[in-house]
Amino acid sequence: MNEFLSTVWNNILVFLRSIDWFRDTLDIILVAFLIYSAIKLVRDSRAEQLLKGILIFILAFLAAMLLDLKTMYYLLKTVLNNSLIVLIIIFQPEIRRALEHMAHSRISPTNFFGMSDEETEKEIKRWQKSISAVCSALEGLQKQRMGALVVFERTTKLGEIINTGTILNAEATPELISNVFYNKAPLHDGAVVMRDGNIHAAGCILPLSDNPQISREIGTRHRAGVGMSENSDAIVVIVSEETGIISMAVGGVLKRNYTMEALRVALENGMLWDRSRRDKNGEVKTKKLFWRRKSK
Repeated sequence: MNEFLSTVWNNILVFLRSIDWFRDTLDIILVAFLIYSAIKLVRDSRAEQLLKGILIFILAFLAAMLLDLKTMYYLLKTVLNNSLIVLIIIFQPEIRRALEHMAHSRISPTNFFGMSDEETEKEIKRWQKSISAVCSALEGLQKQRMGALVVFERTTKLGEIINTGTILNAEATPELISNVFYNKAPLHDGAVVMRDGNIHAAGCILPLSDNPQISREIGTRHRAGVGMSENSDAIVVIVSEETGIISMAVGGVLKRNYTMEALRVALENGMLWDRSRRDKNGEVKTKKLFWRRKSK
């Protein structure tokens, strides 16, 4: 018995000595991070349903192999041999969104891109003014039961979307925004794109989401907002023409029933601040802005 325990202990020591602690620990941490990121990416999205379908497909392949179903086995094996290409095609929106998120730096790029503190302060004030103007305009549209769709451009540039509309490049005011979405105005059916704190374009056409998990009660305007948020990191605000409910779409997720104050806070958090950087009283640390690169 003592000899057996001694052998086991020696084997454990040999195993421990064979480990490169730094390299192996780093390897485990990176793999764990990749798994966590993959789970976070597919959670609460249509990718979750696709993964279930892929699992069923793999089980069918194993069943065909065990039951010796030659034709079925050949067909499923042919698909599996090209599985990498198939997965890239199926998960293209999710992969694109993940790569875009990887490119979003958490380091303030203000000085890196040559913006002085004075220029940064002007940018902040312009965004605060435009957010206030949008909220004021949407409050009026909500009372009049007029629909609205406002896209706040962030890191992902929306040149293709902007080209579908009319360039305004105007200062954001409640009056202008209200006029754009007046139900007899020529641009009211499209979306307004906000860039650098200004109304950059109006009447823009957004891609519709084909997510089957979205309620059928949601109309085309809301599907367009969700679709835009699925294809970029933009924040999209939607006002329902039928109910006057204000919703926000970010990252393919639609949240509804925003009050004006909640909408203002959400937009400022999303456009100006890194929400993880607050002092002990919960106030935003203005010296640690998570500011996006200024558009050229």
